[in-house]
Amino acid sequence: MKSDAVKKGIERAPHRALLHAVGCGQADMDKPFVGIINSFSEIVPGHIHLRGIAEAVKAGVHSGGGIPFEVNTIAVCDGIAMNHPGMKYSLPSRELIADSVEILAEAHAFDALVFIPNCDKIVPGMLMAAVRLNLPAIFISGGPMLAGRLGSYNGIKQVDLSSLFEAVGKVASGQMTAEELEQLEELACPGCGSCAGMFTANTMNCLTEAMGMGLAGHGTIPAVDARRGHLAKKAGQQIMELLANNIRPRDIINKDSIHNAFTVDMALGGSTNSILHLLAVAHEAGIDLPLSMVNEISERTPYLCKLSPAGDNHLEDLDRAGGISAVMRELQGLLKLASRTVADKSVAEIIADSRVVDREVIHSTTNAYSTTGGIAILFGNLAPDGGVVKRAAVAPEMMVHQGAARIFNSEEEATTAIMSGSIKPGEVVVIRYEGPKGGPGMREMLTPTSILSGMGMDKEVALITDGRFSGATRGAAIGHVSPEAASRGPIAALRNGDIIKIDIPNYKLEVELTDKEIFERLARLADFEPKVKTGYLKYYAEKVGSANTGAVFSG
Repeated sequence: MKSDAVKKGIERAPHRALLHAVGCGQADMDKPFVGIINSFSEIVPGHIHLRGIAEAVKAGVHSGGGIPFEVNTIAVCDGIAMNHPGMKYSLPSRELIADSVEILAEAHAFDALVFIPNCDKIVPGMLMAAVRLNLPAIFISGGPMLAGRLGSYNGIKQVDLSSLFEAVGKVASGQMTAEELEQLEELACPGCGSCAGMFTANTMNCLTEAMGMGLAGHGTIPAVDARRGHLAKKAGQQIMELLANNIRPRDIINKDSIHNAFTVDMALGGSTNSILHLLAVAHEAGIDLPLSMVNEISERTPYLCKLSPAGDNHLEDLDRAGGISAVMRELQGLLKLASRTVADKSVAEIIADSRVVDREVIHSTTNAYSTTGGIAILFGNLAPDGGVVKRAAVAPEMMVHQGAARIFNSEEEATTAIMSGSIKPGEVVVIRYEGPKGGPGMREMLTPTSILSGMGMDKEVALITDGRFSGATRGAAIGHVSPEAASRGPIAALRNGDIIKIDIPNYKLEVELTDKEIFERLARLADFEPKVKTGYLKYYAEKVGSANTGAVFSG
């Protein structure tokens, strides 16, 4: 056992003394040490209940003959970090999480790992660590939040966090009162769990299940459901089986399982951030995945589930309808069915007994919302290395759009202009210098898109950025434009009034400028001056690569 490095031999007597101090008995020295990598936090709603999940996991490990040790890593709440400088730290926390898990696991010589994530960057950070360490591992998330219930004269309406962000735009445009907003904010997030829609956290938890690193139900069983605790105990028991059979993350996470994850992503209309994170996981696994492959998968994958923010259903509805295994059963002709899973079964075996119990939530492939997937990668002279759009959440009239550019060099500038009512129908709002290096940190920008939606302008105005959008974003919002402005990408050459052409069905994002005009404009630009010159963000900006390769560290 790897843990013998800290518990066997006379020279390890000091180590054993320290282990006795934390509760280990002499008999425990002959048992596997299992690291329970928790991310509990009292400020993150998706993580506030994770101590209970960890207790269930530890009970499962004990029952399987292992010795569990709960340790912790950091967690950022993207919703609380949104629209202020704190969001610059969200994506960078992903690399810190991966690194901190590596440090904890190696320093204490754990034999196997159980990961307990839930929210946005914690899931991919832990997946990256799992692949990097390649110790037997399993994931058990905290589960999704229930949707809120808002009563009105029209009956009961389901609401969630994205309802709040859009409500800000409604108040600004006079469509809602401040009192109504206050009532909504008290009801939208009714308890613990990852925010209720198919936003980034739930997308990544569902894709963790789809790629085989979580047991059936991992992505959809609600946080407050007793089944979540039962699944956590089962995960603790299963890690002992994985250890005994020497099944490791790289036996599960490979090109085929990543293909399955992308396919499920397209059917769900998941968050655009999933592209960034799956590329980063693939990078850790040594898998070369060109961004163009995403469009190839999207072209042949039907869009089956219209969940919030694109539709009215939430994760609890998807769970009730059959969950991820039922979605995968519908997609079985498009999946790599021989792929292995942490259940020590193939995908084919996992989905064999699943079924769809609500066709209003999970459509059939013959009755899909569209014949192509919910995410698209756009290329063109404005995005030579690609830009990402959640086309599942784009209004039909904005799938092809042409308009004059309105240029802003920060999220704050754009938000101020939108709130003031100065954005005109037909325009294309461009927010640049918000990329991985330029931000730094590639901030999510749910506030400007949601305000536009709340004002009813998401069917008239497009938004383009080298930063990111939240999974709760809807509208013609194209992010991850690469190369970014700070790296002298074409987006840095744009000026107010330039005509931008968006053609989502044909995967095009272009500006009416010649290559020569773009080159000459870029040549006249001053060198980019970093916005942050101290602390972790300075280090991050120096190390991070482009969004089109997952915004991973390079060099």
